[in-house]
Amino acid sequence: MFKVHNFSAGPGILPADVLKQASNACVNFENLNLSLLEISHRSKNYENVMDEARSIIKDLFEVGEDYEVIYLGGGASLQFAMVPYNLLSENGTAAYLNTGVWSTKAIKEAKIIGNTNVIASSEDKNFNYIPKDYSIPSDADYLHITSNNTIFGTQIKKFPKSPIPLVCDMSSDIFSRSINANDFTLIYAGAQKNMGPAGCTMVMVKKEALGKTGRKMLSMLDYQVHIKGGSMYNTPPVFPIYVTLLTLKWLKQNGGISWIEKINQQKSNVLYNEIDRNSLFHGTTSTDDRSQMNVCFLLNKPELEVEFDKLWKDANISGIKGHRDVGGYRASLYNALPIESVNVLVEVMKYFENKFT
Repeated sequence: MFKVHNFSAGPGILPADVLKQASNACVNFENLNLSLLEISHRSKNYENVMDEARSIIKDLFEVGEDYEVIYLGGGASLQFAMVPYNLLSENGTAAYLNTGVWSTKAIKEAKIIGNTNVIASSEDKNFNYIPKDYSIPSDADYLHITSNNTIFGTQIKKFPKSPIPLVCDMSSDIFSRSINANDFTLIYAGAQKNMGPAGCTMVMVKKEALGKTGRKMLSMLDYQVHIKGGSMYNTPPVFPIYVTLLTLKWLKQNGGISWIEKINQQKSNVLYNEIDRNSLFHGTTSTDDRSQMNVCFLLNKPELEVEFDKLWKDANISGIKGHRDVGGYRASLYNALPIESVNVLVEVMKYFENKFT
């Protein structure tokens, strides 16, 4: 099978070894002569998967027993509602930083739950930068931020020192770089970028932050219920959690976050250097806020779009068309994408420049 260079923004590329292991598990899981897709989630074999999938998160993030990890369905979009439902008190206020489409949606859901204050936004420039000069209200219940913005190609490089609980949607850059996870009260992420396939969402939360809203909680939206049930209060998304575990084990076995951070930096440097050098392209975001995960760029001569599209498709490149809110191109450099794929894209860009200038 020929190599396709997969720059899809999500669901994103997965390691080849993980796909092979997952395929085998679909036929015969742990020599049970049963498929992973048909065994009980209450079986000891799957309980072991769930336990390891939860513990490896804490291991990679280097956090202690004051945190709990749960896996849920509904994507990160469900967390837009569950976060304020579990952390925003009935008479309190939540603070939000608005840096793109996903934070805008999170803010919309929070406003339904309770008082919500947008303390800073980059919407005035189509979210092409990260706001930096803002004050965090010390009396708010929490501050919600989005670490990386897939659509607009921006990323928070330095997290705020928050006097209130810090909540972060890390869906598109989780485990791509070193952070101090202990600075956060809650981190959540849809799996389908760096962690696994679509279908499950990871939430890591400090236990002390829960049970303080003053409202009567619906069971399926209550973090404490899912913690008590070991992420199996109801039938969990069995296969996505298993593939997520395999992906995180792949990361850990190869050297962990410090290992992949260096590779991710190399990949983004190679591509951004070519965008800045090449006379036919330019980036879309503030240089200081450029995402290492989602590289957005435009043609300086839009009339050549058909010609460029033909070149990258002929090179077996997939998934670099930009989002409609930005246009142009977007190359997603998630953990499993090899630097060889970035080099192929760069060579196409160089050839394109030589041919049309």
